[in-house]
Amino acid sequence: MASRAVQVNSDLADILEKVESGQRLSLDDAARIFRSDDVLSLGWMANLVRERRHGDMAYYNINAHIEPTNVCVLAQVCKFCAFGKRRDEEGAYTLSADEILAKAEKLHSPGVSEFHIVGGLHPDLKLEFFEDLLARLESKFPDVHLKCLTALEIEHIARISHVSVRECLERLKEAGLDSLPGGGAETFSERARNIICRGKLSPEKWMDVHRTAHELGLRSNATMLYGHVETPEERAEHLVALRELQDETGGFLAFVPLAYHPENNPLGEQVRFFTTGLDDLRVIAASRLILDNFDHIKAYWVMVGPKLAQVALRFGADDIHGTVVEERIGHDAGARTPGGLTETQLIRLIRQAARIPVRHDSLYQKLEVMPQET
Repeated sequence: MASRAVQVNSDLADILEKVESGQRLSLDDAARIFRSDDVLSLGWMANLVRERRHGDMAYYNINAHIEPTNVCVLAQVCKFCAFGKRRDEEGAYTLSADEILAKAEKLHSPGVSEFHIVGGLHPDLKLEFFEDLLARLESKFPDVHLKCLTALEIEHIARISHVSVRECLERLKEAGLDSLPGGGAETFSERARNIICRGKLSPEKWMDVHRTAHELGLRSNATMLYGHVETPEERAEHLVALRELQDETGGFLAFVPLAYHPENNPLGEQVRFFTTGLDDLRVIAASRLILDNFDHIKAYWVMVGPKLAQVALRFGADDIHGTVVEERIGHDAGARTPGGLTETQLIRLIRQAARIPVRHDSLYQKLEVMPQET
């Protein structure tokens, strides 16, 4: 009991009892966690849950990011985005299918197990374009998992192609789509969305896309953009909504908290500041505690930095993401992290956190377990 008193103050003692006994935390518990300044105690509790699930294992993969276009019909809607551009704006680009294939060839190297492909909502790139692209990628790289197109992109492609979301997903799956990334969720708070992305795909439609994908056997990730204008209560509501959908479908693989970056976007004039390390760790720990039906919590090093992602492996995260190779979306918004990390660098970060590096595929099948060096 003495060690418990050191780790958890009296304000969180009842939450500790729930965590230790494996009880589900309530929405009120979740809001209290996000309001708490006792980040070390939150981390201790989150680490307890994390080690129950994964012991000392920490996951990473060898992947490559490809952004086919930054042209986006929502370029003036998403106040937090520095990536999307109007078609006639300086710096706008759209890669052809041949150029995307060439880029994939350039980024492909031994061990690459995933292409992570997301971009803007281009007004002219319809379903047939992505069917052809995925089929060609599948043919050329049969052993590479294709994690492509956010729920936002899926809904957009379906709408401009005059098909249902279900038909769109069915056809993309037939062409080679293996899973969906989690982007586009932002915050589920209507109040906050009216400030940062008024008119964007609604939370209900975002969840419907993922629900449909899960029904079709496609797994996906989930995200939350934090550190802008949302409140602790709104963060809690977002995670509880994701937890409820996971109860329904069981289709989410991992949750990825995304730290807002304020540079080069209109919202930055209002928010101005990057998230702090303590807030990043609070969100990661809270995610592990609240999302009791998610197997994996990612510390996305692109957004929080490699060093803090390393610390997060002791604050509830079990996945440090992947090599990435070439990322643009976060870096356009001011991310000061490298464009990519080598496998050797990821392994070093994990080992120095006293965790066991585990290279995994996109569905978290273990490909290689690397014990600590002696």
